[in-house]
Amino acid sequence: MTVVDEPAVRPPSLLARPYRMATIGITLVIVLLAFEAMAVGTAMPVAARDLNGLPLYAWAFSAVFIAGLLANVVSGGWADARGPARPLLTGLVVFVAGLLIAGTAPTMVWFVGGRAVQGFGSGLASVPLYVIVARVYPEEARPKIFAAMAGAWVVPSLVGPSIGGLVAQHLGWRWVFLGIVPLVVPAALALIPTLRGLRTRGTMPRGRMLGAVALSAGAAALLWGIDHRSAVALAGLAALAYGVRTLMPRGMARLRRGLPTAVAMRGLLLGSMAGTEAFIPLALTTRFGFSPATAGIVLTAGALGWSAGSWWQGRFPGGSRVRFAVAGACLHAAGVLAVAVSFHVSGWLTLPAWIAAGAGIGLAYPALSVTVLRLSSGAAQGTNSSALQISDTLGSSLAVGLAGALVNAAGLNAGAVCTAVIAIVAALAAHRVEDPHA
Repeated sequence: MTVVDEPAVRPPSLLARPYRMATIGITLVIVLLAFEAMAVGTAMPVAARDLNGLPLYAWAFSAVFIAGLLANVVSGGWADARGPARPLLTGLVVFVAGLLIAGTAPTMVWFVGGRAVQGFGSGLASVPLYVIVARVYPEEARPKIFAAMAGAWVVPSLVGPSIGGLVAQHLGWRWVFLGIVPLVVPAALALIPTLRGLRTRGTMPRGRMLGAVALSAGAAALLWGIDHRSAVALAGLAALAYGVRTLMPRGMARLRRGLPTAVAMRGLLLGSMAGTEAFIPLALTTRFGFSPATAGIVLTAGALGWSAGSWWQGRFPGGSRVRFAVAGACLHAAGVLAVAVSFHVSGWLTLPAWIAAGAGIGLAYPALSVTVLRLSSGAAQGTNSSALQISDTLGSSLAVGLAGALVNAAGLNAGAVCTAVIAIVAALAAHRVEDPHA
């Protein structure tokens, strides 16, 4: 394989005057969405019991995922046609509306509806961030801003669950949602100066909405069918397949070189990461007698490894993104395999293994983001960014579902093998991220 290195160019500071407000605004939006994602989980059991809605507990999470898929598609086309300002600001407003609905919900049905509105808002707001990166930052600065975006998850990952639990315990679960609302204002205000200069005029792409509806409805039907062991799951799978074929880059299923493989790899890596992470606490607490808090240390260490890997790749803006993708995918696969081995040897072996897996994701994830933007024309930045978000969400959700089904049927070992295979496929495919025309 021949890799053409990018020229060694010293990237500008992310806080230099042309980029300062954009960097602050993007970081604040990521922190906001990350804190909501991390804090809400600890309040969810309290909310479900208070609303007598334990049968709908899983749907409080699934609703966010399903609505977010639809919003990703809408936001991508909207950003390409009108610029990132409208979908981003609209997404933040819708996100606030969802927080208010969930925080004041009188019944579990209303609560799940509020979570769906939250998911739609966060889905609208997330895609334009990639478009801002593409249109504001020069290519040599993009590894650094993507590293900063990954780093913005660190503090919410460390303190979000604890703060959410304390607020739910002492002030009530409703304030976990309502308390986030004021945080939206500084994030929006910081981005407005940047957004003013990014308006465009174009036409909204047609033919994608049917695919978006099929994707979201298919995901809902698949999850419902699995939950109820119904043939509806097959119909959901067919709708999902149609949506993916309509919305994702051609050749993704075949891992065609360039953009299709870059998008597919994001889903594979996130799927392996989420599928493994979902069952690490179960293995540590049932096989090795770890307390939930001690098992949580392992997960936190993986998040720190992710941030460290992102920071490291950001120090080499002139390095080949393909090499970072290959190295990161291989390191991640090695870490996931080591986690599977640790389930038979020692629970503490999981700690360094999961740090390695997280560091691998940290190396590869920003490299794939940079590659997708580099391979996207100005008119397709939003569309391809939405494909990345769809790949992330589908990959993690489907991998967790598949691994969970295998764990229920054959035990933890089967789930560990499943996620290890996904990680190995990603590592083997990584070299195909190279642009075929380079």
